[in-house]
Amino acid sequence: MSRIAVVTDSTANLTEDLVADLEISLIPLNVHWGEDTFLDGVTLDAPSFYQRLQTRKDFPMTSQPSVGDFIRFFQDVAERFQTDTIFGVFISAALSGTLSSALQARNELPDLHIELVDSRSVSMGLGFQALTAARAAQSGADLAEVLSQVARVRASTEVFIALDTLEYLHRGGRIGGAARLVGTMLNFKPLLTVEDGKIASLGKERSRRKSLQNLVDLAEVRLAGRPPAELALMHAEADEDVDYLLELLRERLDLRRVHRGLLTPVLGTHGGPNAIGMVFYPQNGTR
Repeated sequence: MSRIAVVTDSTANLTEDLVADLEISLIPLNVHWGEDTFLDGVTLDAPSFYQRLQTRKDFPMTSQPSVGDFIRFFQDVAERFQTDTIFGVFISAALSGTLSSALQARNELPDLHIELVDSRSVSMGLGFQALTAARAAQSGADLAEVLSQVARVRASTEVFIALDTLEYLHRGGRIGGAARLVGTMLNFKPLLTVEDGKIASLGKERSRRKSLQNLVDLAEVRLAGRPPAELALMHAEADEDVDYLLELLRERLDLRRVHRGLLTPVLGTHGGPNAIGMVFYPQNGTR
């Protein structure tokens, strides 16, 4: 049986170690800034991006990989792993055209068996699905079992987001169901989630610390006594509030496996400075 090569995109927020250990291939999205175009996490790393974001007056934009980019990407993966079977899971189609480009590329490669999935999520909400697929593939699971395991994680994953402002999300056109908060956010901190692949509102709090406390309360309710199988904290820049949030989580939840890292430049473009994302799914169960 041909091995299954697992692929995803740069917004999965996977660390280099995880990508290497599980042999996951990433295709980068694009960041456009003035006259320059960068590859997310490749020609523009997260620390450099956030430094630019604080000092430049012009606003970056993002775009998905082209169909041609995907054709070359799939061909390279097939050759590198000597396989004709590729499983790909990508950022929510409601938030990006990445999956659309991948689907068009697949149609141009009839000799490859390329299975594509809409994560209906972002950041480690996508990343956990890619990790699940790669672990299953490495254990010898067939494509049907990989799809089944990924579907279970997708159905049970929660994505919570704490922002300082909605300005960046609004400018980038990804604001979705949080649009109703625009105009009411003066001196408030927005709390968001991902529902049906789109950004949705969880509410707002007057202070940063209160908003983070609210996220922990929500996580405790959603987990309903179950420990999280994995939990990720993804954030912009070095932020002492992330340490505070992690301390609260350790006090309240039975944490098994914690991932932490910077949001990629593409995600930082839409979240802005001081964004924090918390992503988790429960041990042995779905919501």
